[in-house]
Amino acid sequence: MITANRIFLFLSLNAAALCVSATNFTVGEITVSRGEQISGFIMVPKGIDKGSTIPVTVAHGVNDGPVLALIAGIHGYEYPPITALQAVRAQIDPAALSGTIIMVHIANMPSFLGRTIYYSPVDGKNLNRMYPGDPKGSISQRIAHLLTTEVIDQADYLIDLHGGDGNEALRPYVYMPVTGNAAFDAKIEGLAVAFGLDHIVMDTAPQHASGPSLFTDQTALERGIPAITTETGQTGSNDPHWVGLAEQGVWNVLRHLDMITEDEVVNTGITWLSDYQVIKSPQSGIFRAVTKDGYVVTEGAVLGVLVDFFGNELTTIRAPFSGVVNYVISTPPVNEGEPVAMISKIAHR
Repeated sequence: MITANRIFLFLSLNAAALCVSATNFTVGEITVSRGEQISGFIMVPKGIDKGSTIPVTVAHGVNDGPVLALIAGIHGYEYPPITALQAVRAQIDPAALSGTIIMVHIANMPSFLGRTIYYSPVDGKNLNRMYPGDPKGSISQRIAHLLTTEVIDQADYLIDLHGGDGNEALRPYVYMPVTGNAAFDAKIEGLAVAFGLDHIVMDTAPQHASGPSLFTDQTALERGIPAITTETGQTGSNDPHWVGLAEQGVWNVLRHLDMITEDEVVNTGITWLSDYQVIKSPQSGIFRAVTKDGYVVTEGAVLGVLVDFFGNELTTIRAPFSGVVNYVISTPPVNEGEPVAMISKIAHR
């Protein structure tokens, strides 16, 4: 459980760390001097299964400032954030940067090269359920461990960059965790609003009550690091529109954190959402969506129909309450227990 005392302690430690001016900054085997940008790899050593690599760029500014971690490719079929970070890498000027940016270009290389949704083709695990990881575990657990120790533990702010996976029609939105600590939550909200998307889902409960942190953003939160998860793109598309949303979001966060000398673009058109629910398939089969991403539906509205592999109807899946469809599965296959849709209530603030 994330407690106020733990958050206060980590915030105090982070604040103290910002007062320290480091000449060099190291991530894995990459060491960067002030005013430099270097790209390289975090090596995932071979263990009970094969090893891998994590491509990373570190831009270390000439001036003091926060460390911002940007992690793309946790799910390898979610391409727009991966392409967006390549664009940021090409444009960032460390000589005009305050603080440090850690860009993880592709966190989950096995999934990326294997073109798989959700799960690694090596160990069948979802990387975004493996934190804080295990250096002696399977490849997804080892990747999570290295992301935790080499990236998250060094960050002052974190953005986990996602998009609709290869099976998800998704309307862009931000997951904004709400912990109950007012000062901490203000920093999280600042990131969420600055990213610029017009739908923000307030995530008011921790993803776990005890035990491992499981998720990228929860791992940061437990360390007193403000974090959000963003969703830009859908169904494996790498369309410039989706890429642009992620890229523009990153640049505006840099403005918000005063890491670059430009005025923050004000986000004036936010629809606030709460009490989201992921609706899961009761059994394996073929899902035929009726609704679309971004639709507003009433309680009991048909989201889709689940049929067997011969086309016989198994069940009708309906909205549990009135709200906005954040995403809906848009390709036929679905396994028992996997999502078929996500819906959130419209909140009034």
